[in-house]
Amino acid sequence: MTSSPDAPSVTRRPVLFWASALCVAALVLAPLWMLLGNPVVLRGHPLLPALLVTAVVVGLLWAVLLWRRRRASRKRSALRATGAWAGRVAVLALVAMLVWLNPFAYQQGAVAAGSSSKVSVVEEPTAIVMRPDGAPVSKGLVFYPGARVEARSYADILKPAVDAGVLVVILKTPLNLSLLDGNQARGVMEAHPEISTWTVGGHSLGGVSASSFALSNQDVDGLLLYASYPLDSMRDRAGLKVLSISGTEDGLSTPAKIDASRGLLPLDAAFVEVQGGNHAFFGDYGPQPGDGEPTVDRDVAQGQIAAATAAFLTRIDGG
Repeated sequence: MTSSPDAPSVTRRPVLFWASALCVAALVLAPLWMLLGNPVVLRGHPLLPALLVTAVVVGLLWAVLLWRRRRASRKRSALRATGAWAGRVAVLALVAMLVWLNPFAYQQGAVAAGSSSKVSVVEEPTAIVMRPDGAPVSKGLVFYPGARVEARSYADILKPAVDAGVLVVILKTPLNLSLLDGNQARGVMEAHPEISTWTVGGHSLGGVSASSFALSNQDVDGLLLYASYPLDSMRDRAGLKVLSISGTEDGLSTPAKIDASRGLLPLDAAFVEVQGGNHAFFGDYGPQPGDGEPTVDRDVAQGQIAAATAAFLTRIDGG
């Protein structure tokens, strides 16, 4: 028996089958490519690998279901067919987002070569903790990485600050996006009651999170911005010391944007401009799309950034 021309249902099974197969392949292969091809995924915050493993499991279960129903002929109403297509488009969009989250990996920099080896480094699931080996510390820095940048990428440039007697904690942020947990620094501060003077800092998007945290937490004494600026005015944030370090060739946090941020920061905020430096010079993770072309060697620029950072952190005294 055949359906009448006016029947409300239509047969969509062949096209939807191949669309489903495409979704299954994307759900399984893209996360596996990230998990197996980029070691940063497993070294970072556990949320990203958990999402990737979940995507693989869902894809495999969907593959089994698809195989068992491969010969079934199903009729769908136009509304259900539209919903099925929308669902598959949403799955592909989710996979594309996961691929976009594939982080920039740490590439060893030159700054660490001039730093002493008397640094204790402990890598935790959600942070990298660096402290002067065997020395008591009273000053600390909690650092938010830039978007999709591995936390290790900032270890070399921040080691001179550790040599100067500062506890440095580099956060591993959820999905490598600091805005997903802007209050993450609070847990670090509570875990280190021996620290009486705290600075928060960050690179690019991480600096935005650090600024927001410093604005709403009065027990923060300093703010360190790497190629970054706040979204809200901090002009009336009493007692906060601020250092903004930027590059003249930055194609993302451009000199114009940094200059515009002066009106949002306290009147005594200090600004250091690295001549010839670009956005990616504030960490060790290679070139970044959309960035400007540097006109100075990476090691020269990073030496200036590291020296300015260490000097700023050691000058800060708790209120």
